[in-house]
Amino acid sequence: MTLTVNGEPKVIAAVTTVGNLLDHFGVSHQTVAVMVDGVIIAREHVGNTLLREGASIEIIRFVGGG
Repeated sequence: MTLTVNGEPKVIAAVTTVGNLLDHFGVSHQTVAVMVDGVIIAREHVGNTLLREGASIEIIRFVGGG
């Protein structure tokens, strides 16, 4: 499947959901916000939100500072 992740085209096999994509990249579901085609995905729906060929995904990691 070809996806655009954070502005970069990626070809990723065996990824069907947003949760699978986060797992593929080793990203904790609890420390990021995800948008698919401009729509924010609620954390409780990450595991069952299906991805489609050509989708644009933004993964935003929370960073603390002081």
